[in-house]
Amino acid sequence: MDDYPLIEDHGLLGDLQTAALVTTDGSVDWFCAPRFDSPSVFGALLDKDRGGQCTVRPRQRAYATKQMYLPDTAILVTRFMTDVGAGEVIDFMPVTGGTVTGSHRLVRMVRCVRGRMTFEIEIAPRFEYGRVAHRLHTTPHGAVFAAEDGSHLTVHPIREPDEERLLDMLGGPHDALHFTLTLEAGQERGLALEWGAEGPPRVMRLAEYQQLFEDTVRFWRTWLRQSRYTGRWREIVERSAITLKLMTFAPTGAVVAAPTAALPEQLGGERNWDYRFTWIRDASFSVYALLGLGFTDEARAFIQWLSARVREQAGRHGDTGPLNVMYRVDGSSDLEEQILDHWEGYAASSPVRIGNGAASQLQLDIYGEALDSIYFAHRHGLHMAHDGWTALLTNLEWLTDHWDQAEEGIWETRGGRQDFTYGRTMSWVAFDRALRLAEANGRPSGAERWRRARDACYRQVMADGWNAERQAFVQHYGSEVLDSSLLRMATVGFVTPDDPMWVTTLDAMERDLVSDSLVYRYDPQASPDGLRGSEGTFSLCTFMYVDALARAGRTDRARLVLEKMMGYANHLGLYSEEIDPTGRQLGNFPQAFTHLALIDAAITLDAALDRSP
Repeated sequence: MDDYPLIEDHGLLGDLQTAALVTTDGSVDWFCAPRFDSPSVFGALLDKDRGGQCTVRPRQRAYATKQMYLPDTAILVTRFMTDVGAGEVIDFMPVTGGTVTGSHRLVRMVRCVRGRMTFEIEIAPRFEYGRVAHRLHTTPHGAVFAAEDGSHLTVHPIREPDEERLLDMLGGPHDALHFTLTLEAGQERGLALEWGAEGPPRVMRLAEYQQLFEDTVRFWRTWLRQSRYTGRWREIVERSAITLKLMTFAPTGAVVAAPTAALPEQLGGERNWDYRFTWIRDASFSVYALLGLGFTDEARAFIQWLSARVREQAGRHGDTGPLNVMYRVDGSSDLEEQILDHWEGYAASSPVRIGNGAASQLQLDIYGEALDSIYFAHRHGLHMAHDGWTALLTNLEWLTDHWDQAEEGIWETRGGRQDFTYGRTMSWVAFDRALRLAEANGRPSGAERWRRARDACYRQVMADGWNAERQAFVQHYGSEVLDSSLLRMATVGFVTPDDPMWVTTLDAMERDLVSDSLVYRYDPQASPDGLRGSEGTFSLCTFMYVDALARAGRTDRARLVLEKMMGYANHLGLYSEEIDPTGRQLGNFPQAFTHLALIDAAITLDAALDRSP
């Protein structure tokens, strides 16, 4: 661990097509281009020696650091304090917009705010996950790292033209770029790293940088002003909204599960997955969170993306195939899982996986999540067009014939298919919401078949998903194991929050799955999932627990759990996938699912507290 920063010691940057992570000591150790799911350019997060990074830090080794976002923006400020001076590194990515582009810029501006400071800067990219060699070319106006596969990273100095050469650029070991920058109080200079630049390196004037900076500030603050949230937790809710926006691929509206790959759920373990893709489930939840805050454009874009996937699936398979579990941000479905054997993994946690083998799994719950989000959007004035509805009919016909079968489930287990209670519950949701949509819009439907299937789902869950000895709904039929995915049963309306069967289920979950305030997904020892090792508490599930408590009227408990959980956020208000027993964050970072659930929990609890005497 000494060679790797903590997972939570990062901030997130992005331009709405790709993203970068910056450590609290000024290192960009993760950046993929030109898209979220593209190969890495900086990957030291997964291999400190072979991954590549871009560092900016004081020459003086005795320094303290603090990191913050410029308020209401995605502009990251890393501050360095020493006994001779103080300085800042201001990092941001100019927003690219909704048109796919091959050019992406990461601006790193260095400012001295007190005294006199010398910064050491190193740029050491490693293309294609470090599998492709490159050459470094320097000029008086900048530098270019040119890879053998034709990709390139250009370094543009930011200074005034009449100054002496800002960068004493010298090629170092492995074709890296090393230089120093000395500044007096009030001075600022820097560089812009551009992936896919069309021209040669050039000097960027300070006025041009200032315009880029102001445009980026204006974009984020204008976007955030759409938020209607005025509740008790405004700062962290709006930070979560910005984080979700940073994980959205603007040209299609697809939301990636996380911008990272292979960060471990257990240090030294094998639960290291690539999350740089769009899950039907996760992205469907985004509709609730975004519409709940007032961001209709993002919700509309995702509904259009989802409709396109439904149409494609219907066109490919007729009525013979299920929806894919996940897709790339452009809607393609080639997600073959590979292992990068030449990388050691974060803190020696191997294997390093890219792609995701769960793409080929059967997960029946995604239909319920998709239909629920479409119905929720409909209630907010966002309607599915005729061709989308027609294709949806085909997919619902498939579900009508296939809902009653074993599957891999929401947690993508690799220990064999089971009759998961959550999958059956969400199949009920799919048929219920389809019936409501057809009735509300007067559209053609398979209403009689859907109604029979809906009622059969309900009866089966009540009979086989209920364990009388445990007095709780259980993970899968014939099991005694609890599963926190079932916290959504009351949220989706399958049971009422005061139903005695639900009240005892909530009590059983608190005994089995809740550690102080943190919630486990399930017990992998009691219900083997085909993988070695264990994992931390799942942050999504903790926020789902808050939501369930609030709906059940346990508002004091819900508020305490929420406040405790917010204490586990990193210094910027960001969450990874899991939290280990020491309080460290684990898994891919930041995770969209967690931030979506945070927003939902805050909105639900706000409403419950407002209704309380």
